[in-house]
Amino acid sequence: MTALPDPQLASQAAPVSPADPQLEAHNRRLEQLLEQTDLEGMSPETMLRWADGHFSGRAVISTSFQYSGLVMIHMAVQAGLSLRLATVDTLRLHPETYAFIRDIEARYQRPIEIHRPDAAQVQAMVNRHGEYLFFDSKFKQQHCCQIRKVRPHDQLLRSADCWIAGNRRDQSGHREENTPKGSLAPEYGTQRKILKLFPMADWSEQQLLAYMETHGVPRHPLYDQGYASIGCIICSTPVLPGESKRAGRWRWFNNNTEEADDKKECGLHYNI
Repeated sequence: MTALPDPQLASQAAPVSPADPQLEAHNRRLEQLLEQTDLEGMSPETMLRWADGHFSGRAVISTSFQYSGLVMIHMAVQAGLSLRLATVDTLRLHPETYAFIRDIEARYQRPIEIHRPDAAQVQAMVNRHGEYLFFDSKFKQQHCCQIRKVRPHDQLLRSADCWIAGNRRDQSGHREENTPKGSLAPEYGTQRKILKLFPMADWSEQQLLAYMETHGVPRHPLYDQGYASIGCIICSTPVLPGESKRAGRWRWFNNNTEEADDKKECGLHYNI
C-alpha cells in the first residue's frame, strides 16, 4: 500500500536479517504446510482445528464482528479450540460495535484482544491533514486506514504465525478472484512470513445466515440498520436497495468511475 512519507514509521521498522537460520526454517515450514495441505478442500471447522493444532497460541482470528467472523468465533469456542480472538479499534468505530464486543466476550466467555493505533501517529496525521482527511482523496483515505487500522494490525501479527480472517469470494468481484483459502503474507518490516487463512472463503451469505439462525450466533445490530459492511463510523454507511455490498464503504467515492465498489479496500487484506 502506498503511504504518505512517515519518517517516524521508517525508524521503527524492524531490521531485516536475511541470514537468520531460525527465520528461514520458520518460512520453509509454512511453505511446506501450504504446499502439502489441501486447504481448499477443508470445511471451516476442519481448518480451524487444523490451525489450532499446528500453531498453538500463535493462531488468531482477527475480526470486525461481521457474519464470517462471528461464525468462526462460535465454531472455535464450541470446538474448545485455543485460537486467539482479536480486533482493531480504530478509535472511530460505531457505538454499537463497542457494545457488541462486550456482548461477545460475555456470551462466549473468551477475551478479545483489542489493538489500537499509535496515539502519536494519529495526532501527527490529524495535525498534517485534518480530522476528516479521508474525504479529500482516495490517497488520503488509504493513509488514514493505514494509520488507524493496518499498522495496529501489523503489531498484532508480530505475535502470530497464523492469521485467520473472514473474507469471502461472494463479497465482491475483486474478492472472488483474490481470496484463496490459504496463502503466505509477509510480516511488515521483516522477512518473516505468516500463514493467512480464509476458512469461510467459499461460503455464501445465505449459508452464513442459515448457520447463525440454526446455532443461535449473535448478529451485529448494525445489520438491522441496513449495513452490509461494517467499519468506521463515517466510512461505512447503510446500503440502499440494489446497491452492492461495498457501496456503503467510503460512499463519497461512489461517483468515481475509476473506484469500483468491488475494489474498495482498506489495505489490510489486499494491496491498494
